[in-house]
Amino acid sequence: MRFDLIDLRLFLAVVEAGSITHGAEAANLSLAAASERLRGMEEKGGVALLTRGRRGVSATAAGETLTHHARLVLRQMEHMHGELGEYARGLRASIRLLANTAAITEFLPDRLGPWLRAHPRTDIDLKERQSADIVKAVSGGLADIGIVSDAIDTAGLHLIPFAIDRLVAVVARHHPLAREKQIGFTDLLELPFVGLAEGSALQEHIEGQAARIGRRMNYRLRVRSFESVCRLAAQEIGVGIVPQTAARRCRRTTAMTALKLTDRWASRRLSVCLRPDEDLSPLARGLVEHLGSFKPD
Repeated sequence: MRFDLIDLRLFLAVVEAGSITHGAEAANLSLAAASERLRGMEEKGGVALLTRGRRGVSATAAGETLTHHARLVLRQMEHMHGELGEYARGLRASIRLLANTAAITEFLPDRLGPWLRAHPRTDIDLKERQSADIVKAVSGGLADIGIVSDAIDTAGLHLIPFAIDRLVAVVARHHPLAREKQIGFTDLLELPFVGLAEGSALQEHIEGQAARIGRRMNYRLRVRSFESVCRLAAQEIGVGIVPQTAARRCRRTTAMTALKLTDRWASRRLSVCLRPDEDLSPLARGLVEHLGSFKPD
């Protein structure tokens, strides 16, 4: 049987996403083209690779074997790109990095920029995920590096301190709560919220905290950025919950104030995670060292 690199990248993307639609999007293929390739792979192999159900797809036993070998093949290609250096003109290396919302929006832009400038032929395949999903992906070899919070079990992974992510509630300056210095999450749940759009790992994390105590959040509006959350909170559309770094930035131009959340889950230590036995490419290893060089504050 013969699978090309497009087949292997598509299959890994589908397994990681648990969806043919989302996997096709990640692999930059149309749904029809992706479905045809997957059918062709199963026909070539003479075995089912995916189990299809109402909630998405998952790898069969044979699919797990293919996942393992596809990962090895693609990793070896990345090693080749990195090691060939100047001889690899026209080839590009790619590092798979998964991170949560706060890491992607508040910390990684400033930290990745200098490294990417120094490595012009290396791309970073950056995707937003919840920390629990990142641990599974890194442990299973579906990502090279992850950035996760200390709120989940990371047993079996090597961790390097990265940053401290503190969440705060934001309200208008003349809101009744604006006189408070701090507040508990449960005290906010009777109020309407302005939240991040569906698919945000941070918003899913916050909703999970409400679900743990049997409550639901009432959204008046959901938007795509922390800045939009703060601007709408300043107009008393609802309460927002954002990283402290975002609140400080927005407070300069927006009539809002921030309240410390007293819940333990609202202050999270973020760490770079990787498998301890992972044979990372020199480029990926260099990125890990770069990300770990920043002192958490």
